[in-house]
Amino acid sequence: MSGFVNALSASLVLMALMAVGFFMGWRGWMGLSEKKFLSKYIVNIAVPCTCITGLLSNLSHDMLLEAGFMLLSAVAGIFLTLLLSMALAQLLHIPHNRWGVFVAMTGLSNVLFIGLPVCTQLFGDACLPYVMIYYLGNTSFLQSVAIMLIQRSGTAQGTRTTVAGFFKSLLSKPPILGVIFSIVMLVLDLQLPSVVMKFAGYIGDTVSPLALIYCGYVIWEVGLKNLRLLPGLPTMLVVRLGVAPLICWAICHLFGVTGLAMQVFVVESALPVVSQVPVLSGAFGADEQYAATGACLSTLASFVTIPVLMLLIG
Repeated sequence: MSGFVNALSASLVLMALMAVGFFMGWRGWMGLSEKKFLSKYIVNIAVPCTCITGLLSNLSHDMLLEAGFMLLSAVAGIFLTLLLSMALAQLLHIPHNRWGVFVAMTGLSNVLFIGLPVCTQLFGDACLPYVMIYYLGNTSFLQSVAIMLIQRSGTAQGTRTTVAGFFKSLLSKPPILGVIFSIVMLVLDLQLPSVVMKFAGYIGDTVSPLALIYCGYVIWEVGLKNLRLLPGLPTMLVVRLGVAPLICWAICHLFGVTGLAMQVFVVESALPVVSQVPVLSGAFGADEQYAATGACLSTLASFVTIPVLMLLIG
């Protein structure tokens, strides 16, 4: 019961932070330029700092092999969820311009903008290495499968994703570079100077509040009156917030991932639609409104489902 109470109180804090972003949008204090700034700052500066402090402070040289098995379990769970999403898209006869959007929304979770604040509120800073491991698996599928499917659902012409393009895109992302840098430091059994770690810690501490303010603004941008259960979205919500964590829990048990790592992975798998899906939908000419509606509905619903999930996993 204490886990449920902690999750409920954490959800209230997170919703309050999102309400700040919603309020700033309503008052006109935040617009597209501020939204763009927050996104670039969080992804390119704050999250890499969080990767460095989280991994170097909570992982050791001897834990790297164990982290590899954890990454395999995360990848396996996400892969199975994506396969289920594709099967459901066929069964539900999702229209062409929504097919790839539906699969990406259903199969991938919002690890950074929602997942990082949620997990740090629930588990503390000790969860950061496991969040980053799950992020590595999630973003690999986002940069390959999700982009390819959304591109095929759209009307805009774009270059097709190649293996070389996938790795180039993946390795150009500051959060991934932060993870790679931290792993190299751990392999070499090196530590950064304390002044660098302290600086990175200060910057990393801004991720959670700013990411939630960003999400609150996105909900205001879409408009509460526009949030409707469009065809396919009820199924997406059930899988994204209910079935995906069950798949993750089963895979963790299969791979022998237990304790805090399993709890973090299960929570990360039960999070809202990844925030890049609406952006990619708009860029490739797919149904952007469908994607934005799904992202907002799943974000609001997750603050009801996460406390229940914490009660179930203890």
